[in-house]
Amino acid sequence: MIDFRSDTVTRPTKVMQDIMYKAPLGDDVFSDDPSINALQEFAAEKFGFAGALFAPSGTMTNLIALMSHCQRGDEAIVGQNWHTYKWEGGGMAVLGSIQPQPLAHQADGSIALHDIAAAIKPDDPHFAKTRLVVVENTTGGQVLPISYMHAVADLAKQHKLSSHIDGARIMNAAVAIANRNNGDVWQTARELVAGFDSISVCLSKGLGAPVGSLLLGDTEFLKRAKRVRKMLGGGMRQAGMLAAAGQYALSHHVERLADDHNNAANLANGFSAMAEELELDTKFIVTQPQTNIIFCDLSADLAQHFVSELAKLNILCISSSYKANDGSRTKLRLVTHLDISANDIETTLTHSRQILAAFNN
Repeated sequence: MIDFRSDTVTRPTKVMQDIMYKAPLGDDVFSDDPSINALQEFAAEKFGFAGALFAPSGTMTNLIALMSHCQRGDEAIVGQNWHTYKWEGGGMAVLGSIQPQPLAHQADGSIALHDIAAAIKPDDPHFAKTRLVVVENTTGGQVLPISYMHAVADLAKQHKLSSHIDGARIMNAAVAIANRNNGDVWQTARELVAGFDSISVCLSKGLGAPVGSLLLGDTEFLKRAKRVRKMLGGGMRQAGMLAAAGQYALSHHVERLADDHNNAANLANGFSAMAEELELDTKFIVTQPQTNIIFCDLSADLAQHFVSELAKLNILCISSSYKANDGSRTKLRLVTHLDISANDIETTLTHSRQILAAFNN
């Protein structure tokens, strides 16, 4: 199977499994699991924060952050399509009683600084009190640059607001920027997150650990966060084997994210070339990926044929329909990751060309 549905489908490598099996364990609710403590200390040092907190998922670490920064009835400024607002079950409102203020995105995935500033409510009892600005990086695979990240952090400080990064794929952003600038990946990561009050980092996407995310911040924030984690049922016991996998991922699977980015670029370039060759330019439109996520825009008839034929060959991706001016169209999302090889890309392109040629005939 070649599974492009998400980078969450990765499985731990044999070396990672061995490390998990041998990990020393304790009770993390009592803060005495040595493997979890080691991961938290390692990540805090790498990202430049005072400390870190391990939790089962990125949805939970984001919610913990929101509930630690905000009180009931407070407001968080978020992106219209960002995970914290659209893809986490409304948790900030349902469980945190936090009012989201979603804002429209620019073409590069950012939210305009003037839109953020305009959304901040005055101190008036008629309004929810704006407490937090949330940023997502990467966002739909798009990289928000260091200059923009610093500008958002500065804007939040100027208005005495807290700031949080949903950095599920922050290392994809760091690798993309560092490789473009011939820089150090970890230094780039620290620059991306500098000035923010907290960040959530997923270990189970491109980094390839089986379970878990980290929430990083200062000491007082993490005291509140640990209480919220307990409230949400995220206090695990002998979870050191999961943490050991996460630390191995941070130590060994960061720089290799560049392979995923290259595979995504090669797949997108191949799709574009065959669409042009087969005169399917308007029926099969490919967006060039910045990291490991490819989006393709297909006519509805082509998409139904293409996705179903790929599935017959055990090549999986995610598709969703939408209404366009010229009728129904379909967006495909394909994500490259640790379990997708360069050979898998070539295989996918070979089969795709055959499927598209058959459709054309």
